[in-house]
Amino acid sequence: MYSLGEIRPGQAIQIDGIPFLVTEAQHKKQARGAGVLKTILKNLKTGATIPKTFQGNEKIQPAEVGFFRAQFLYRDGDNFEFMRSDNFENFFIAQEILGEDYVFLKEGEEFDIQHFEGNPISINFPPSMTFKVIETPPGVRGDTASGGTKPAKLENGISVQVPFFVEENDEIQIDTRTQEFQKRV
Repeated sequence: MYSLGEIRPGQAIQIDGIPFLVTEAQHKKQARGAGVLKTILKNLKTGATIPKTFQGNEKIQPAEVGFFRAQFLYRDGDNFEFMRSDNFENFFIAQEILGEDYVFLKEGEEFDIQHFEGNPISINFPPSMTFKVIETPPGVRGDTASGGTKPAKLENGISVQVPFFVEENDEIQIDTRTQEFQKRV
């Protein structure tokens, strides 16, 4: 159990069986009273952030959160099957856990899976990934002077804005956090 003075940003704690990541922690000591800890917590299951104040000599339970590598195998309806890299066990992650980020899963790619008490709670995607352009209108000669963009549909089904020089079957790198074009590979 942690005391209030031991809580720092970046630590994982558990409240009512739910894992949270401490993103901000501010300690305050009142003249004759006990200390107060004001925090901003990120729910590791849903991604929602909440403010929480801890009083006096409360004890806070640490959360046993860890990571393991797993390879994405295939999609089966609203479930995604993975295989752990260390022991080759197969397991499923439901689409509601992944949210809209499931579009970045590529068969055969390895990802870091975050787990709490042995159950997967999220996936850490790399900051950028490479995808093939399957559909985009041709660039018109002279359009490049304006530095404009055009829509492109990628192999994972999402559409992004790309520069005019990008053509069908090109491999492009996109930012997984913003879903924006970074460069042609």
